[in-house]
Amino acid sequence: MAQDRITIEWWHALGGRLTPIVDELVTKFNDSQDEFQLVATNKGNYEEAMAVMIAAYRVKQHPVLSQTSERTFLTMIHSGATKPVPELMEEQGYDIDWSNFVAPVAEYYFQDGKPAAMPFNSSTPVFWYNADHFKAAGFDAPGETWQEVEQQLYAIKEQGINDCSMALARDFVWSLIENYSAMHDQQYGTLANGFDGLATEFTFNKSPLVVGQLERLDKWMDDGVLQIAGQGLNPEELFISGKCSTITASTAAHAGVEAGAQFNWGATYLPHEEGVEPKNSTIGGGALWVLANKSEEEYKGAAAFLNFVASPEIQTWWAGATGYVPVTNQAYDKFKADGYYDEHPTREIAILQLNRGTPTENSRGFRFGNHNQIFEIMNQEIQGVWTGQQTPQEALDKSVARGNEVLRQFEQLNANK
Repeated sequence: MAQDRITIEWWHALGGRLTPIVDELVTKFNDSQDEFQLVATNKGNYEEAMAVMIAAYRVKQHPVLSQTSERTFLTMIHSGATKPVPELMEEQGYDIDWSNFVAPVAEYYFQDGKPAAMPFNSSTPVFWYNADHFKAAGFDAPGETWQEVEQQLYAIKEQGINDCSMALARDFVWSLIENYSAMHDQQYGTLANGFDGLATEFTFNKSPLVVGQLERLDKWMDDGVLQIAGQGLNPEELFISGKCSTITASTAAHAGVEAGAQFNWGATYLPHEEGVEPKNSTIGGGALWVLANKSEEEYKGAAAFLNFVASPEIQTWWAGATGYVPVTNQAYDKFKADGYYDEHPTREIAILQLNRGTPTENSRGFRFGNHNQIFEIMNQEIQGVWTGQQTPQEALDKSVARGNEVLRQFEQLNANK
């Protein structure tokens, strides 16, 4: 009976349309065995869930499993609060083929051929569009370049097809600044964007392309082509409702778009500049971390769940239900063999974009200490651009200066770890 099982706590940040899918995952695991009872609790968004987890750990009231975003990787590694997943799985007798994980995921989460945390809900941003609006404006689909897309967005507005051509993504720093930098092979920070050491410094304010991207977005904002969702509104809902014609959002938006959009829609690669051969986009989403100082029974249950999550059956089900990319080659190969992507072509865009070209030091991803804090700093500074209080260059300069202060603090705290 359930009351005789060992309770395994998992805190996560998956809400909205993903809530029932997470509930189903929990049910699938609990029904698959009779020793453990997994209890999953949503703790808000990624930043909120991270803050709650840290507070709970300090008073020894933390769960055994915690999902955090990819931008917390370096913070978690140096926290002293985790138990490495490979170590746990080996102790509990599970033989996981770590070489089976897809390259973009392995590039980011792995150290010495093994992951510090279990890759779970991996994503990347893609370009979502209202196909009906584009057709009405005389376009078959969005162009491949930002220059083409700009013409299309202005046409949609000027022809009176839709007042909002594009909704500003909630995570626009990730989709429109960080990924833009990676895809255009621009240095975001020294030392391979932090992969090569804690002494990294931000440099994105020195990239003419990155500055130009923010200047373009500012122009679109001034012209009413790009619009901010009002207080309490979800930008993705503006797209799903048809109020805005496009948005850059995670591939995980598939769950919401498929369930709610009452129009013909599509998703495609993020645009790139004219004359540029785009590189890969970067990984987003989250991973499952095992926290330290828990009982042997809880570790046994955590290992059982992680092994369950890594299975090809659950990987294909999870990716299909959510829109996240499959994180193992077995799952991806199964999708292709079954013809899944022939029927759902937008589902493959993310993994193709992640695998495009050969990753460079600039496109591999970002490993910055306290990256969550730096992310919020950028949000704050760029808000000043939208309100006309500072120029894009000034906002990026201030973001770099404040961000580097955070990096130095992190480096000093972790220099000897």
